[in-house]
Amino acid sequence: MKYIRLIISVLVISASASFAQTNGNYPKENFTKKEVYITMRDGVKLFTAIYTPKDAAKDKKYPMIMQRTCYSIAPYGEDKFPARLGPSELMMKEGYIVVMQDVRGRYKSEGTFTNMTPVIDNKKAKTDIDEGSDTYDTIDWLVKNIPNNNGRVGQWGISYPGFYTAAGILSNHPALKASSPQAPISDFFFDDFHHNGSFLQSYFFTFPTFGVQKTGPETSSWFNNQTIKPNTKDGYQFALDLGPLSNADKYYKDNFFWQETVNHPNYDEFWQKRGLLKHYNNTVKPAVMVVGGWYDAEDLSGPLNIYKSIEKKNPNAYNTIVMGPFGHGRWSRETGHTMHSNVYFGDSIATFYQKNIEAKFFNHFLKGNGDKNSGLPEAYMYDTGKKGWETFDKWPTEKASKQKLYLSAHGKLTMSAPSTAGSVNYISDPLKPVPYTEDITTTLGFTPHNYMSEDQRFAGRRPDVLVFQTDILENDITLGGEIMSHLKIATTGTDADFIVKLIDVYPPDEPNNPYMPNKNITLSNYWQMVRSEVMPARFRNSFEKPEALVANQKTDVNFRLQDVLHTFKKGHRIMVQVQSTAFPLFARNPQKFVDNPYKATEADYIKATQTVFNDSFIEVDVIK
Repeated sequence: MKYIRLIISVLVISASASFAQTNGNYPKENFTKKEVYITMRDGVKLFTAIYTPKDAAKDKKYPMIMQRTCYSIAPYGEDKFPARLGPSELMMKEGYIVVMQDVRGRYKSEGTFTNMTPVIDNKKAKTDIDEGSDTYDTIDWLVKNIPNNNGRVGQWGISYPGFYTAAGILSNHPALKASSPQAPISDFFFDDFHHNGSFLQSYFFTFPTFGVQKTGPETSSWFNNQTIKPNTKDGYQFALDLGPLSNADKYYKDNFFWQETVNHPNYDEFWQKRGLLKHYNNTVKPAVMVVGGWYDAEDLSGPLNIYKSIEKKNPNAYNTIVMGPFGHGRWSRETGHTMHSNVYFGDSIATFYQKNIEAKFFNHFLKGNGDKNSGLPEAYMYDTGKKGWETFDKWPTEKASKQKLYLSAHGKLTMSAPSTAGSVNYISDPLKPVPYTEDITTTLGFTPHNYMSEDQRFAGRRPDVLVFQTDILENDITLGGEIMSHLKIATTGTDADFIVKLIDVYPPDEPNNPYMPNKNITLSNYWQMVRSEVMPARFRNSFEKPEALVANQKTDVNFRLQDVLHTFKKGHRIMVQVQSTAFPLFARNPQKFVDNPYKATEADYIKATQTVFNDSFIEVDVIK
């Protein structure tokens, strides 16, 4: 039970969240609540709670703001109220009709739950339903049946509710005027459960939440009977003792999502039809503000790629992006001192976002004149090195130029190609994988968050991790935009993962900040993770059709890391680390090519010598 509660508390950032800052009685004192079933076009009824300001009247109409979620719209009952309504305390007090809905197959709604419901672009029958059609049918009912609404609807959601928001953009209901997908999932082969097809074993405990169908209306978590109760607090050891992923059936034999994951190891039609990005084909009508966190360990790919896809295919749409110094959804609540792991970014940054960005967006399009002159920039991006907001009229900015950082000899990271050919190697042993963190307790719940900015000295001092760094920087260098890794590798095996980490090395005289959560960590010579990503070499040419490596043959493995906006300050160094395991964040690659890594046996896991050639490089965008 406690692990499911941990999962929900980390992932579910909704109106019922317990971290509300305001007086918990405010919603009950200022809103009336109505619970209804709204019938979709195929006859399925979705359970919906509607909170209307008590002073709403014919001469005082309010816009509606809606969240659709698979994580429960509790508390249930028309006399039960959450501690907070809407995206923020500020917006709750400004006045909106707040609508919350359980999606199909979840909690009190009817129907069957489908992860990442496939989009049907050309609907021909009432049975052709998706999240866009459910959004359309819900909005259509709301504007026609809820008294004293002004005919304008906004939608927001974080994480999975962010996916429902992003999919809701495709509804094209004329009343949907503003949409803010926040930390949205865009594709489960690249977000959340996989990175470039590599399985995130850190999600292992979450499968009950997503893989058990309910049999009737539920107000509590019916899937708890599948919850794994580990007999240790050491997440690394639990995952290692589990052995190959083929052993997981003892926990999840009857879990439909686990079985779907195991039986679709490649980017086949199952995953492709669940992706959102290809559907934004000049169809976006509402104003869009995509929101993400630079340290979002769950959904960093989603917001960046949704923004870019809409931007590319919908040149006339109002489409903006916000990226702050936050972990997953952390912009939705104020912590006072804004921290991520050991890094302090300043005070009240979430409040700044809620007041000056989020509320401004929704107020303009739902209460104001709704034109494109919202007063907000195209891109509101936080520089995690300078520790301040920057604005851009395009992302990635045209002010950036490409720069190659070469993995040169003697551990040097250089801006010019090496003059002589060379290489360096390491032995990767999947039975002794590199841990992705020093905090061994964080992989017993949902995806751990802190590793995204954690100190990387523990990894870089192992023999199976390569380290390359620049000389001490004589001037600030701002990386702002995309990062591409171009590795030239060889291996004694026939498959391998390659993990690239971009790191900011602090100077020896860097003082600790006053809010350090771990008193045993010092910022003197701190190796702060800035960005990282994994790439299974099997997918180097195609995510649909994996290919074995030829042992001892030099091979290109190219892949994208997610964007950054980070200034490496004068006196710091830029570092790149390369390794083949980061466990149990990513499941271990057997290093012997198998058709389906989820079905690999213990005998398939082999040691391999990995060689990285010094004409490998990382290509970054540098803002002058």
